[in-house]
Amino acid sequence: MIRKLLAVAVVVLLAGCGQQGPTMVAATSQPRPAAPTTPSTAAPLASPVAASLSVTDPAGKRLTLERVPERIVCLTGLCDDLLVELGLVPAATTTPKLLSRPDYLGESGAKVPVIPGSFGGEDVVEIAQAEPDLVIGLAGVHDQLRAAVEKFAPLWIVEVKSHEDSVAYLRALAALTGRGAQQADAENRFRTKLATGLADSRAKGLGDIPVLAMYGGSSVGVNTTDDVLGGFLSQFFGYPWPSKGGGFETAQAYGIEEILARAPQVIFVQSFAFGGAKPVSETYREHPVWKRIPAVASGKVFEVQPELWASGRGTRAFGLILEEALAKAAG
Repeated sequence: MIRKLLAVAVVVLLAGCGQQGPTMVAATSQPRPAAPTTPSTAAPLASPVAASLSVTDPAGKRLTLERVPERIVCLTGLCDDLLVELGLVPAATTTPKLLSRPDYLGESGAKVPVIPGSFGGEDVVEIAQAEPDLVIGLAGVHDQLRAAVEKFAPLWIVEVKSHEDSVAYLRALAALTGRGAQQADAENRFRTKLATGLADSRAKGLGDIPVLAMYGGSSVGVNTTDDVLGGFLSQFFGYPWPSKGGGFETAQAYGIEEILARAPQVIFVQSFAFGGAKPVSETYREHPVWKRIPAVASGKVFEVQPELWASGRGTRAFGLILEEALAKAAG
C-alpha cells in the first residue's frame, strides 16, 4: 500500500458548473520524436514561437482553444513551472510549496488559491469556482476528471518523458498565451544551464561518479533511467540504475542490498511524509547495510525538496535540480 501511495506521489516521474468554456480538439496521436541522449555543450539560441490558438503537444495531440487563456488552473507542477517561466501566475494550483519557493513566485506564490482534494481526486467544484479558461492536468492521473472539468473549461493532459518534452510544452503554452518573447528567454536560460552543466560535469569528472536519486517514506524506490528524473541525471553523472521491468512498483523497487551492490557515491533523497513517516536517511540511519553504502559512509546523502525534484518537471525545475545536484556532488 505504501509503495502505491509513493507511485501516486511521484508519477510525474517517475493531482453542470457554469457556462460552456473553450473547447479542446484532440487529433490522433503522432509518433513523438526521440529526445537527444545528451545535451549539447553548445547552447543554440531559441526563437520566440508565434501566437496560436491551436498547437500540437509533445504527445502529438492537437489542442485548439476559442480564445487566449487568461485564467489557467494547474493540477500538476509542470503547469505551474511553465506559467512562471512565461511570467504568468496560475488562477489556482495544487502545488503551493513549489510556487512559494523563492526561485518561483516566493511570497506571492503563497497567495495563489489552492485546489483541495487528493492528487487525481481534486475538488471539481473548486476548480470551477476558479473560473478557468484552461485546466492543465497530468496523464494517468487527471484523465478521469475530463468529463466533469470539460463542462466549464478544456482540460489539457500533459506528460513529460524527457526534458525536451518540457521545452516543447513551454513552446506550446507560450503560443497559446502569446508569450513568445518570454518563452525564448526561458528556453535560452535553460539551454545555457544544460550546456554549462555538461561542461562542468566533464571538467570535474562527475560523469564517472555513481549517483543515485531515490524516494520513499517507510519503503524506498529508485528513479531509474527510464523515468524522467533518472534519465535527466544520467546525462551528467554515472547513473547505474536501469528499470527492472514490469509495472511502476517493480521497475523502481531496488532494495538496500541492491543499492549497496551498485555503490553510489552520492545519493539524493526525496522523502515523502506519508502518515508522519521520517525522512529516508533518518529511517535507515542505523540499518547495517545502509551504513556500508559509500555515499552514506562519506556523508554524501542529501535530502532534497520533493516539491522541486518530484513535482516541477518544467524547464525551471530541471535547471534548478541540475545546479543543486552538480554543486552537492562536487562539494
